[in-house]
Amino acid sequence: METVIWTGSYTADRNAKGEGIGAISADSHGKLTSLGLAAAADSPSFIALHPTLPVLYAVAEEAGKVQAYRRTGVAELEPFGEPWPTGEATCHVAADPQGHFIIATCWGDGQVILFELDDDGAITSRHSAEAAVDPHYNGAPNQPRPSRAHSSLMLPDGRILTTDLGNDLVRVWKYSVGEGLHADHQVILPKGSGPRHMARHSSGTVFIDTEYSVEVAAIKAEPQGVFELTAMVPVSVNKPFDGDAAAEIALSPDGRFAYVGVRGSNRICILKVGDDGTSLAPLVDVSSGGDWPRHHLVREGWLFVAHEGSNDVVSYKLDAETGLPDGPVSRVETGSPSVLVPAG
Repeated sequence: METVIWTGSYTADRNAKGEGIGAISADSHGKLTSLGLAAAADSPSFIALHPTLPVLYAVAEEAGKVQAYRRTGVAELEPFGEPWPTGEATCHVAADPQGHFIIATCWGDGQVILFELDDDGAITSRHSAEAAVDPHYNGAPNQPRPSRAHSSLMLPDGRILTTDLGNDLVRVWKYSVGEGLHADHQVILPKGSGPRHMARHSSGTVFIDTEYSVEVAAIKAEPQGVFELTAMVPVSVNKPFDGDAAAEIALSPDGRFAYVGVRGSNRICILKVGDDGTSLAPLVDVSSGGDWPRHHLVREGWLFVAHEGSNDVVSYKLDAETGLPDGPVSRVETGSPSVLVPAG
């Protein structure tokens, strides 16, 4: 049984080696095989899937756009409608589990933008959300730090979380049909931590890796629905090396382990999640097996790591009991991979 995985990439407009959205397959033994280029595109650095339709959404990070694609074969895509403008350096897109909208977040100018979808999955409207305000700015002569919106996460209650790496914020939103996002409240993280990507545990705790401080923040909603910061934990049993930057965070399917990629020292840091799902502690580090692990995927007992710098994806077998990876088992070359998304 094979799994098809879409690969986003950086391309010539970022002086990188990708050509667009690619596809690879992974068999039950972890062997990776290139399926070629699914769609030529400029720096489709992040991808999201419609929850029920054969439609995919990809940002064009340098061009400041988002484009819908329709799946036409096992590993083939075609543009679906015209591209829509986003903001500067659009680095993430996520899809609503109900298929009503997607959200694009922009590192360059901090914009959070909701695009509504029709019943066919096509983009129909665009709504910009309220801009972030740096909570750590104290009025000193130096300017407030720039907002750097980085990712979004849909919650089971219909609310949405977004991270702001530049302002050290996690913002909570509510969605209104035809109007977009309305601010609900926000969680302030320590100054200079840089919240990046998020993973929600079945306990309701949301774990967030911090790019700058190389930690994991834990936030949990109180009974009234207000999120609070409950912990800041180092990702590693070792101190960060100079130039380290946290990238992706993913949880094991049973929620017992968290996996954080660290660029620079090129590690995957494994953390043990507490039995109540609200705490975690660093367990062990392993080599990512390549250069600049920008993204990784945990799926069906396997860890797949995308290395932007060494232009490859590698697979590791995960021990179900210890959570530790064994390998690498297989490696496939692909230009400047930036995200891995199972095709479903």
